[in-house]
Amino acid sequence: MRLLYVFALILAVRLASVFVVQTYYVPDEYWQSLEVAHKLTFGYGHLTWEWVQGIRSYLYPVIIAGLYKLLALLQLDSANLLVLLPRILQALLTTYSDYRFYVWTGKRKWALFLILVPWFWFYTGSRTLANTLEASLTTIALSYFPWFGEGTVYLWPAAICCFLRPTAAVIWIPLSLYHLRKSRLSVVQLILKRFLLIGLLVAGLGVAIDTYWHGQLVVTPYEFLKYNIFNNIGSFYGSHPWHWYFTVGLPTVLGINTLPFIYGIMETVRKSEKFPVSKQLLITIFLTLAILSGVEHKEFRFVSSLLPLCLYVATDALSRWSYKASTSVLWATALVILVGNAIPAWYFSTVHQTGPIELMPKLREIAQEYRDERDHRANILFLMPCHSTPYYSHIHENVTMRFLTCEPNLDKQEQYKDEADRFFEDPLRWLNSNIPVHPLTAQPSHLVLFDPLAENISVFLRNYRLLHRIVHAEHRQPRTGHSILVFQRLKTGGENAFNKDEAEDIPLPDNPQPQEVPQNAFN
Repeated sequence: MRLLYVFALILAVRLASVFVVQTYYVPDEYWQSLEVAHKLTFGYGHLTWEWVQGIRSYLYPVIIAGLYKLLALLQLDSANLLVLLPRILQALLTTYSDYRFYVWTGKRKWALFLILVPWFWFYTGSRTLANTLEASLTTIALSYFPWFGEGTVYLWPAAICCFLRPTAAVIWIPLSLYHLRKSRLSVVQLILKRFLLIGLLVAGLGVAIDTYWHGQLVVTPYEFLKYNIFNNIGSFYGSHPWHWYFTVGLPTVLGINTLPFIYGIMETVRKSEKFPVSKQLLITIFLTLAILSGVEHKEFRFVSSLLPLCLYVATDALSRWSYKASTSVLWATALVILVGNAIPAWYFSTVHQTGPIELMPKLREIAQEYRDERDHRANILFLMPCHSTPYYSHIHENVTMRFLTCEPNLDKQEQYKDEADRFFEDPLRWLNSNIPVHPLTAQPSHLVLFDPLAENISVFLRNYRLLHRIVHAEHRQPRTGHSILVFQRLKTGGENAFNKDEAEDIPLPDNPQPQEVPQNAFN
């Protein structure tokens, strides 16, 4: 198959994912990339605690900020382009990494098929996540790894991976040791003139960029390890049992591709001499999972970098099996894998958690057009679990916005609760303490919340009318729900029309109690 056609096919799939995938996955897609780049470029926005503490590298956001700056210079910095172009940029990098996977595996048809169909890679391959960047760079590095010869080009993308996310080292340490063991070159020469030199150059550039943008000398990989691994701050955001990556995490990321991967494991174990690359990859996969399993906080995306390794093992086994399989069995196998990936890809890309993405254009319109009775612009309060939506990068208007924060217990306070937890324990008490009752214009002009909360703060909502109801998800959780609601404050003298049309959905008490005047006002 001609390489140009292969590249064009991969490019078409990855660009299609930019427009097909219109759902919310995790906050880091926005808050650790787009929001940071927006603040760097336009001077307003919000930086989360990770950036204040210096545990995140500016390498990725600076690239997006460069794109934003170019758009601003060309006066093309519309919110739509600020959202779209970084995803296209990531999709282009993913395209190249997928192409390199095809080349690395010997240009096999199974390789092209297996890199294009995984549901999780379609779902995340165009998202502006550091994990997506890491997975792409990992694939590129693996394709340049000297499996059957000599070469050190792979060290550049591998070093960038390790600087961006130090946990990537658990993949590259065993592979680097394998390289040193098999190489015909001097180990000392390789370490001093290649490993150490390239590592220092990448680290030096990274530290220089981070020091400039953080405003002080900082080594972000060290800070990352100190907070997330040594101090176990990540467990504040959830923990899983030690075996989770083996039993849930990796099988979910692979989806139905788990079946050919297991077949690849069996073939590699039985005939290891015929699968030397797969053998080393399986060792690396197992060591990586074992080490990551020791960290309490676990997420699916944390093992996305293992996807190319697993797919290579599956490709290697299926390619050999294909020589003795009948045509009908081959087509049936391919069809099962395709359908098994297409269903979750469609569901998670177009159905599950669409609310935050559909919400932002409506808030953008409010930010652009709304004026209250004093001609003040909108100020928007998000009464949701923290980082439930994108932020300024999707609105691109310098209006007042506030959300419930969820910083971890950095000062090690006893019985610590973040702002979001305190709010959801007693929403009305929090509102009474933080939002003024008089004058009416001092209250937020707009509230954004999930529908279950509306029932609990119905007294407070008497000064608001429902503006938008946006479908979010199928399952209702304690702090999230089926829909996202947007309320707009009634203007002074306006009729309190709330609940005339929504009474059945959001009941209000007959005799609301007066609220006490808070000491600290909104914002």
